[in-house]
Amino acid sequence: MSRVDQHTEPSGYPGDPASGRSGLLDLLGVAAVLAEADGRIDMWSPQAEELFGYTREEAVGQYAAHLLLSPEHREAAIRLFAEVMVTGRGWAGSFPVRHKDGSSLMVEFRNMRLTDNLGDHYALGLATDRGVLRQLERKVALSSQLVTQAPIGLSVLDTELRYVAVNPALASMHGVPEAGHVGRSFREILPGAPFEAAENQMLEVLETGLPVVDRQVVGRTRADLDHDHAWAVSIYRLQDHGGNVLGIANVVVDVTDRYEAAREADRAQQRLRLMADGSSRIGTTLEVERTAQELADVLVPDLADMIAVDVLDSVLRTGRPDIGEKPPLFRALAVKTAYPTDASDAVLAPGRLTTYQANHPAAHCLRTRQPLLIKHLDSGELGRVATDDAADLLARAGVHTDMAVPLIARGQIIGVMGLARARNPEPFDENDLTLACELASSAALSIDNAVLHQHIRSAAETLQRSLLPQPSPRHPGLEIAARYQPAQAFSEVGGDWYDIIPLSGDRTALAVGDVMGSGIPAATTMGRLRTATSTLAGLDLAPSRILSHLDRITQGLDPYIATCVYAVYDPRLRHLQVACAGHLPPVLVRAGAPPELLELPTGTPLGVGGVPFETTTFDMLPGDQLVLYTDGLVETRDDPIDRRLGDLVRLLSPAHSSAEETCDWLLQRLRKPADHDDVALLIARAQPLDTAADGT
Repeated sequence: MSRVDQHTEPSGYPGDPASGRSGLLDLLGVAAVLAEADGRIDMWSPQAEELFGYTREEAVGQYAAHLLLSPEHREAAIRLFAEVMVTGRGWAGSFPVRHKDGSSLMVEFRNMRLTDNLGDHYALGLATDRGVLRQLERKVALSSQLVTQAPIGLSVLDTELRYVAVNPALASMHGVPEAGHVGRSFREILPGAPFEAAENQMLEVLETGLPVVDRQVVGRTRADLDHDHAWAVSIYRLQDHGGNVLGIANVVVDVTDRYEAAREADRAQQRLRLMADGSSRIGTTLEVERTAQELADVLVPDLADMIAVDVLDSVLRTGRPDIGEKPPLFRALAVKTAYPTDASDAVLAPGRLTTYQANHPAAHCLRTRQPLLIKHLDSGELGRVATDDAADLLARAGVHTDMAVPLIARGQIIGVMGLARARNPEPFDENDLTLACELASSAALSIDNAVLHQHIRSAAETLQRSLLPQPSPRHPGLEIAARYQPAQAFSEVGGDWYDIIPLSGDRTALAVGDVMGSGIPAATTMGRLRTATSTLAGLDLAPSRILSHLDRITQGLDPYIATCVYAVYDPRLRHLQVACAGHLPPVLVRAGAPPELLELPTGTPLGVGGVPFETTTFDMLPGDQLVLYTDGLVETRDDPIDRRLGDLVRLLSPAHSSAEETCDWLLQRLRKPADHDDVALLIARAQPLDTAADGT
């Protein structure tokens, strides 16, 4: 039978109405062969290897007629191939094929012409064993005699066999509302003994990845506790493009006519694939624009030829919709078309603001909180969805059907998604609208989460920066420069910090630290540690004693783990005293000598307790430079830390003319826009004491 997990045929192809077989071929998991215009095989699917016996290496590059046909059949086949390539009309029927083992195999074919964006033609052949096809046709014919209709029930279950989504048909079969399925296990919905075997089959599909197709199950559900019902059940394992198992999909057929059952199964399979695709691809980050673009990428071209995703500007600015008497402002977040078209000029570019007239579909969604389906766009309807100039562009592009879907998250409408078809001749229908609504609902929650995250992150960053000092560039005997850079937009602000504290006798305390965790809690803990450090610094204690006190203080905070380097520079003695609490070592750049990582007792992070800290003293002469930093400057997900520390040391030689230039140089060379950690950087360059005093 068919191997559904290796399906390679293009879904949604309407087929040849005269043959009446395209739906059955789609159900089988057909072999796919792509040939160039001269008949040479260009692509060869795994199903083709199984059906014809030739491996991909043996088939690709060969002429299809010479590889697969006996001499007496080649002329007729070449004539049919040429007709398809010249006229573009598809051909369907049976043809004898020569198997690799020499036997003859009667194969059911569907051939069609494909054209790429350069205008080059290719031939796509879909094929299956005619005997297997006839067997499945007999099964469908038998089902058609037993029932008059067969709606398709669909469900998605996770790896624990809990329902993630069901369609209305399956909910009706089970006698349980759609919302009543979500989060409940398969056996909670279907507790009867007849469904135990079905559960075992689902577990087997999860483990092996081999689908169960058209397996019959007989039992009773809450929809009709007094009578048995029979279903043809198909179970598939869902995997993302990386091979990670997401769960299983369940397709249940109760009643159908042969042709209608096959057609609906194909459409249902496409919807299921889109739902699975959307589950794995939408909301992969906490970035608003990227989430909207992921939604567009999932729906185009599989559901629509073009899409626009707009969000209320008030949601982006304040985190909540502000719908007053005036038409609200929408901001375009994502636009995508399946192919180059003039209709793109009729759609608002991402980042632009607009308002919609009262009868526009977006305004309808905002007002009613309901989607709007326009199956057939006439000239009047085109004027409703666009301005006069834009309507002309849409008409010339052939846009003929449209739907608008509200983006609703946590009970609030936050935006609208508009979809249209032009090159695809089929109008949108209720099933398309349902699928779009389901994906829009999931995407809306992801977008709302991203908006919330950005507002929280902005608050945390504001708090973080407000808690950091605003150092003057010069202190007695020192030129100082400092920087704080948060992580990229969809990562939370961390607890990195620095401090410069004036001490008696022209001395200066320098500190850099990193609080475990991120967001407002980490920023708050950082502020408390910085306050404690400033207070303790006034007691004129050795750096090791300062860290011991901070260690005890940190144990009472949340988060309660932090790393820190604390140093005191005395410009009169030209001494630098340093103590470390689990932090990366500072770099000392001596005038006329190579930069070096200071060899310090590493110590344990603050908050661990029970381990004493040590103070180490170094000479630091005018012209020498001390570089303190947090791990966000050097740590990455791909490079060993030793290599990155070596890069840091190399970038500090030769020295720059100022500490400010050194800061900018290090951040430019070591930081990337996609880095997932924030960084604090503090550089102090020793100067003659009288020079510093003149500059203060």
